[in-house]
Amino acid sequence: MHTVLITGCSSGFGLDTATLFLERGWNVVATMRTPRTDLLPASERLKIVALDVVDPASIQAAIEAAGPIDVLVNNAGIGVLAALEGTSMDTAREVFETNTLGTIAMTQAVLPQFRARRAGTIVNVTSTVTLASLPLLSVYTGSKAAVNAFTESLALELAPFGVKARLVLPGRAPGTRFGENARTRMGSAFPEPYAAYAKGVLAAVQDTTTPITQGQDVAEAVWRAATDPQAPMRIPAGADAVALAAGGQP
Repeated sequence: MHTVLITGCSSGFGLDTATLFLERGWNVVATMRTPRTDLLPASERLKIVALDVVDPASIQAAIEAAGPIDVLVNNAGIGVLAALEGTSMDTAREVFETNTLGTIAMTQAVLPQFRARRAGTIVNVTSTVTLASLPLLSVYTGSKAAVNAFTESLALELAPFGVKARLVLPGRAPGTRFGENARTRMGSAFPEPYAAYAKGVLAAVQDTTTPITQGQDVAEAVWRAATDPQAPMRIPAGADAVALAAGGQP
């Protein structure tokens, strides 16, 4: 039976992905910074493991608790919606530390076992903001675009060992906690000259009258990346994401 380790399972895409893999008979290691046992159905195939992807000791402990795995899904991440002029360097570092370096650290942690077995798949969840830029997301977009480039290069160096690396690119998902998550880092994110413009952007972010991405879309895309040997390097997830990847408008 296959085993997947998924980061960031306390809500959103990670929770939906863990649920889908459980439903389809996999062993699931669902990681969270603050473990909760009430979010997923009880199962002998489920492990809830504490993990902070910016803490090396936490990563080591989680990998040991998980045991051998077949697939790593790097989904944990944080958002920030802000004008660059109003973004502190501490916030920028926090975003890159989690979204980019956390992904790299988790990948490093599983590579020895994947390489030794000459099998395994790494699935990194990024965003379609790396395909079509949006305002007030420059730091977040930079952190995710770096993961895209990292993953595509990594896939080449792992191919001789039979190990795969794939990307899942969700579109806009107002139903997740991204906005709530991002607001905790906004602070004085919109200096007065940006205030009126930011108000319009914030309203558009919450618009549900145009195509959006649902959590199930992302879970299905991750499933494809993990199980389909012919899956492409980049898999868009969500109606808007599919349209953008095809060169159209969502």
